[in-house]
Amino acid sequence: MPYRLNLGLLALVLAGCQASNPYVASSRPLPPAPPQAASTFDASAYPAPPRDYGRYRNWAWRNNQLPTGSADTDPAALADAVSAALDQHGLRPAREARSDLLVSANLRVERRLRQVRDDYPYDNYGYGGMGYNRYGGGYRNGYGVYGSVPIVRTYEVEVMVVRLDLFDAGSGQPVWSSSAETASKDNQGERADALRAAVLKALSGYPPS
Repeated sequence: MPYRLNLGLLALVLAGCQASNPYVASSRPLPPAPPQAASTFDASAYPAPPRDYGRYRNWAWRNNQLPTGSADTDPAALADAVSAALDQHGLRPAREARSDLLVSANLRVERRLRQVRDDYPYDNYGYGGMGYNRYGGGYRNGYGVYGSVPIVRTYEVEVMVVRLDLFDAGSGQPVWSSSAETASKDNQGERADALRAAVLKALSGYPPS
């Protein structure tokens, strides 16, 4: 009897599985694409092509504006330093109205905090340790220890910060942007040398690999 009952339950289960599903899938057709879709190009869907830095051969000041300097630095000195640094990277001043690159440069003076650590030696003469015999030289037991005390000094310095920006003359898009700083000098000749070094440092990674 139990065997027949189990067979009956199994038959009911199989019959239920073969019954029609009350949930019927249905879908509506997609609306037609707009007419302009065939001629529209979405540039954001594709990665930007790599920039060809080799096509940049000459440059001019952006908006025909010379660099801005600080109160104690002649803007012409910054312009000469930028021109010399660009020349070292194969970029020449444009001789015609149209150029490949537009250059913007400025100089500002900022203050920085610097820290210096000095270790000052000391003698701790006492019993139970090893100390330095200042009279006979060398270390001896039972007369103290010899060590150092770290002293951290904080001071403020002035630095010259040079910023350079290069733009594609055709599209106006930024091509290169960098800044570098150097310690400000009191002597005019030393200041000019430091300025040239800062500009070269700002362009040290151009063109990017």
